Amino acid sequence: MRANTIIMIVLAGVFGVLAVVLANIWLANQRSALAQSDGVKRDTVVVAAVALKFGDTLTADKLREIAWPAGAVPAGAFKTTKDLLSGEGSKQALQAIGANEPVLATKITGPGQRATLSAVLSEGMKAVSIRVNDVLGVAGFVFPGDRVDILLTRTVRADGGADRSFVDVLLQSVKVLAVDQVADESKDSPTVVKAVTVEVSTKDAQKLTLAAGAGQLSLALRQAAASQGETTERVTLSDLTGDTPEDVAKRQAELEKQAAVEAEAAAERKRADDKLAGLAQAVERVGSKLDDLSKVKPAPAVASEPQVKEIVKETVKYVQPEPPARATIGVFRGIKLETYDVPRQK
Repeated sequence: MRANTIIMIVLAGVFGVLAVVLANIWLANQRSALAQSDGVKRDTVVVAAVALKFGDTLTADKLREIAWPAGAVPAGAFKTTKDLLSGEGSKQALQAIGANEPVLATKITGPGQRATLSAVLSEGMKAVSIRVNDVLGVAGFVFPGDRVDILLTRTVRADGGADRSFVDVLLQSVKVLAVDQVADESKDSPTVVKAVTVEVSTKDAQKLTLAAGAGQLSLALRQAAASQGETTERVTLSDLTGDTPEDVAKRQAELEKQAAVEAEAAAERKRADDKLAGLAQAVERVGSKLDDLSKVKPAPAVASEPQVKEIVKETVKYVQPEPPARATIGVFRGIKLETYDVPRQK
């Protein structure tokens, strides 16, 4: 047998013995840890056996009890399913609860209560709905539980007569309670909505109600962890283009003048169209009258009595003109012609 083979066999035996020793040491440590944990006091906590969503009714088959360290029981947790379901009437989930997540008193309704927004509101807060569309509502990516900033866009008339448009951040870090009529925070598919309900204080509720009639409200979605406010400032048209207010007023005046010219041209076209329509109606009426006349049979002609006319005959007589009293006679004398005026003999 070769020396290399012998060395490999010896090394394999050494490593095998070493692996057995290390495994025994690890098992001993685990038994020691289990023995030490047996001395820790334990309690029970009710958790969700299945995933629950907003409005789900709590029943015994949806809950279960698990062991929990006595010193780490969450505030508002229930020790037994019987304690959780006690009271007259059923209880419902106020927000999404994952499987094996402790069911806390703040996440469920009281006995016989319904899962409504009034049960979700914090102390002293109000729920206010804002009308939005597919753009103002962040294209449907706002869900219950998100936080948003509310922007107000307004257009006011300046002293010079020009309109000025600007945007202000009205409220910051506002919690969204529901979108349309859905308050389930487990909703994760974007949906275009018509209204968003937010949680605000009484004063902020007054601001939102007033702003809804003063301009256009829109939402800006915030980062989930960004709950603190930030310093903001008003944004005007001059911030977009770098123009001065005078430039904006001049451009606005030009636009208004152009709009007036276009309106006058449209009115002139309308008047011309009305005239053409009137002429067409007149031609149509004349044509209809001609058609009616063509359908009427002509009355038979009545021969009138012959009229006696006086015939006048004219007689033409030829009168011989009288010859002239004198005559001119020519006499050649050699090659010379001589003329004489002599009386004519009768």
